Amino acid sequence: MNAANENPRIDTVPSRVGVLGGGRMGGGIAHAFLLAGAYVVVVEQHVAAADSARERIERSIDASIARGHEGDAALLKQALTVATDITAFGACSLVIEAVPESLELKTEALAEIERQLPHDAVIASNTSSIPLARLAEALDRPDRFVGLHFFNPVPASSLIEVVVSAGTAPELPAIAAGWARALGKTPITVHDAPGFASSRLGVALALEAIRMVEQGVASAADIDLAMELGYRHPVGPLRTTDIVGLDVRLGIAEQLERDLGPTFAPPQLLRDLVADGRLGRKSGRGFYDWPA
Repeated sequence: MNAANENPRIDTVPSRVGVLGGGRMGGGIAHAFLLAGAYVVVVEQHVAAADSARERIERSIDASIARGHEGDAALLKQALTVATDITAFGACSLVIEAVPESLELKTEALAEIERQLPHDAVIASNTSSIPLARLAEALDRPDRFVGLHFFNPVPASSLIEVVVSAGTAPELPAIAAGWARALGKTPITVHDAPGFASSRLGVALALEAIRMVEQGVASAADIDLAMELGYRHPVGPLRTTDIVGLDVRLGIAEQLERDLGPTFAPPQLLRDLVADGRLGRKSGRGFYDWPA
């Protein structure tokens, strides 16, 4: 028997998964693990946010079943717990933080998560730009810490970045890649660096597209068409920015500017649109109008 047969690859998710934050991204992550067969615990800040998270995730489950995903919607919803007390994570073997892209918020959240978990549990961050080494400073067990960068919208995306820091246990990246495959996603493994692979490249393209709109080079629609038809991008950089959220793009760009320099300085147009509440699809208007 060869070595491959002695150690077959098993792509499966943990039986009990926690998600801190039930917004659009956190709710999507919870939805993905529920469909893969996990029992999922989502923790939100307060009752109103928890109720909103449950409603969002249950709608997403119904939509998946309507699209033909195998499963019983009622049973999937029963496998979901939404709480406001972080001690609800106590029995989870994997917890993913999905709080806003702020170093202070994330480090506080990660330290609090670690206090609730068994020694061998894994903590993952959904950060899209903050170096893992910086986040790991908040943890007593950095070897059990890995990046799992999901993409919005989670149900429709096919990629997960598995981000590995210098302190990550050697076996953990392969295990995390197996979780990604069990979710029906394709994993890529990226070593710790500001913006990793996807955010660094995606934000660089988006910022240049925004500068072109700002300078009157072409309309947002025509710039997107240039990339869609000329380079076969499925969605142009400005429409993608609307989908991701202009505020999210701005936060990532500011983080990358701090870490990598002025190449990632946000254009004034982006700052102005965010200040005006034009955040993209979630607010109904960004570079495009998004009817409710």
